[in-house]
Formats: sequence, structure tokens, C-alpha cells
Amino acid sequence: MLTLCGFAASNYYNKVKLALLEKEVPFAEKLVWVDRSPALLAKSPLGKIPYFEMDDKVLIESQPMLDYVEDAYPQKPLLPADPWDRAAVRQLIQFIELHLELVARELYGEAFFGGKVSDDIKLRVGKQLKRNAAAFGKLVKFSPYIAGDTFTMADCAALAHLPMVGSASKIIYGEDMLADYPVRDYVKMLAQRPTVQKIDIDRKANREAMTLWIAEAKAKANAK
Repeated sequence: MLTLCGFAASNYYNKVKLALLEKEVPFAEKLVWVDRSPALLAKSPLGKIPYFEMDDKVLIESQPMLDYVEDAYPQKPLLPADPWDRAAVRQLIQFIELHLELVARELYGEAFFGGKVSDDIKLRVGKQLKRNAAAFGKLVKFSPYIAGDTFTMADCAALAHLPMVGSASKIIYGEDMLADYPVRDYVKMLAQRPTVQKIDIDRKANREAMTLWIAEAKAKANAK
């Protein structure tokens, strides 16, 4: 059986998990923290999650994981049939992850985890996010889904990432960089789906465990 490895508080983990749930693919879950342990690095060379295990095989990186699921389980497709439209969905995913989430990620330490981000980083990231958010508006549809009138794997990515980008920018700058777009209404709409409700319940439950794991890891590091 396909096993999804990682933890449910991770946005990239939930991107993949939502696709599995939407396509009704049988899968197991295995809790794996990003502890850079030899066991983790043997599976995921950069110590990242999520990853798939199946028999003696491992597949890393969330987008190849989604592509595998789409190819291996063609029922309930999350990509359009037309090649151009399929590429447009993948384009949107890549834009969200490279030009919004990856940029905003530099803020997460202070926004969500009690760390501190330098003023220089905040200034640079703020400029990038404003520019990239404006460009995002030229690609996105919200009609009602992120890529058009059908739920696609782009929605799996958008639901995982856009709320975090908006929240982090609001906390750090006092301004939601995605406020020009109906992200809040979009998330509320998707929250009516049973699959999204399952993701949210598991994410909230895992967040407490993640907080405890972080505290324990810090305590061990300070004891050395």
C-alpha cells in the first residue's frame, strides 16, 4: 500500500494528502518529523517531508508525488484532459510554490514559531511578495476554483499554501499581501468539502504534537 510519510501540520504534506483523499486512493500515513536523523536522510536525502513509501521504493517532492498519483490512479482526475489546460494547472502550482510560498517561508520563523527575522529580510521579502502577488492576479481565476470551474490539483496546492502566505504577511507587515483576492471566501468554500474537513481536523491535532516535538528538540539542543 502507498504510505504518505511526514506530519499533518505541514502544508506540503496536506497538499498531497488532499489529492489522495479527493481521488479516493487507499493509503496509509506514517508520522515522520524533520529531525535530519539517519533514518530520515536514508529515505529523503535533504531531510524533507512529505515522501511516499511503497514496498521498497521511495518518492520525494510533493509535485512528482501528485503526478504519480494522477498517473497511477486516473479515476477522479485532478488535471484537465486538454494538454494546454493541464500545463496551465501545473503552471499555477509552480507559481504559487516558487513565487509566493517559498518567498513567504522566510517569514514563518517569526510569524508562526517564535523566532526572529531580520529587518533586511523583511524588507526584501515584502517587496518580492507585493510584486509576485500582483503577478499572481494575472494567472488565478477563482471561478470558483483556483484554475477555473473544476477542482484540480492546483486547489490542493492553493489551499495548502495561500492561507499561510496571507497570515505570515499579515503578522509581519500588518498587511495581507493577498488581500486583493478572494482567498478567504475561497477557503470557506473549500471547507465545505469532507476531504478538506478531514485535513483540517488532522492538521489541528498534529499541531499540538509538533509544538511538543519542537520544544523537546530545543531542550535537547540546549542540554548539549
